[in-house]
Amino acid sequence: MPHTFYAPDLAGPTYTLPEDESKHAVRVLRLTTGEAVELVNGRGGVFQAEVEATDAKRCRLRVVQEQQVPRRPYTVQVAVAPTKNLDRMEWLVEKATEIGVDRLSFLRCARSERRELKLDRLHKIAVSALKQSGHAWLPELEELVDFAAFLPTVAEETTFIAHLEEGERTPLSRVAASGASCCILIGPEGDFTPAEIQAAFERGIRPVTLGSSRLRTETAALAAVHTVHVVRE
Repeated sequence: MPHTFYAPDLAGPTYTLPEDESKHAVRVLRLTTGEAVELVNGRGGVFQAEVEATDAKRCRLRVVQEQQVPRRPYTVQVAVAPTKNLDRMEWLVEKATEIGVDRLSFLRCARSERRELKLDRLHKIAVSALKQSGHAWLPELEELVDFAAFLPTVAEETTFIAHLEEGERTPLSRVAASGASCCILIGPEGDFTPAEIQAAFERGIRPVTLGSSRLRTETAALAAVHTVHVVRE
C-alpha cells in the first residue's frame, strides 16, 4: 500500500509536504520520483499522487486522482472527562479515531482530576491514527468545557449518560440504533456526582449502561463508540 500523508490545506494539482514530513518521506521512507503516495485532507478527500520532487525540505507531490468519501449516515460523539494520566487520553484518541468517532468533547466535572487540557498533541495523534486506519474524516476534538456549560449544547433525545449510580439504566445497544446522531457522556475516574446526573436527567438525557463490568474512563468511552457502530452497521 502507498504511504499516506495528511494534507489539510491541499488545493490544486500539486502539494508540498511540510519540512518534517518532507524529511520523513525522503530520508526515512526513501521515496523516489514517480513513486505513488496517498493524501487525505481529513474532510473526506482522498487523493492519489506521485512524488514529483524529492527535496528533504520541500518534497513536492503531484495529484493524479481524487475522490470524496461521504460521511456515514449517522454521527458518533463522545463527551468524556479527561483522566489525570494524559497517556490514557492519548490512547483513547488514537483508538477512537481508528474505530471511527466523529467528535470527541472533553468535560470538566466536579470530580475531575485534570482541569486543563491541551489539544495540540491529541490532534497529532488523531492525524496519525487517521492515516493508519484508512479513514477519510478526521474527528473533531473540542476544548475542555465545564459539564454544566456542555449540557445545553447537545440534543437531549440522542444524548445518553453512562454512570455508576444505582437506578434503572438501559443498555446503550438498545437506544443507539436510530437517529442521525448519538452522543454519550462518560464521567471522570470518580464518576459523575449525583447532582451532575440529576442535571442531565432534567434536560431529558437518558441513563445507559455499557455492560456489567466497571470500566475505566477511557475504556468506557471506546466501548461506547464501538457499541454504536455495532448496532448501526
